[in-house]
Formats: sequence, C-alpha cells, structure tokens
Amino acid sequence: MPIAIKMPALSPTMEEGTLARWLVKEGDSVAAGDIMAEIETDKAT
Repeated sequence: MPIAIKMPALSPTMEEGTLARWLVKEGDSVAAGDIMAEIETDKAT
C-alpha cells in the first residue's frame, strides 16, 4: 500500500532535494526514525 513520505528540510535555506538512493527495498518493513533514503541537496558556498 503506497504512502506519502514528507522530506524534511535539511537546512533553513533548503528549497529542494533529490532522492539519490533508496536504502530499503520495496516491501521491507520500516519504523518511525528508520533511514530510508539518501538525499542530495544544493551545496552552500
């Protein structure tokens, strides 16, 4: 059953991010607090 997952802002200026890699497979059980994916964000200079 698909569910919506909100991506939290990783910094106060973050406007968007890209899902770089899933760390869980389809059908895996997950719990609150589990790390599910790697996110790439814009780089600060």
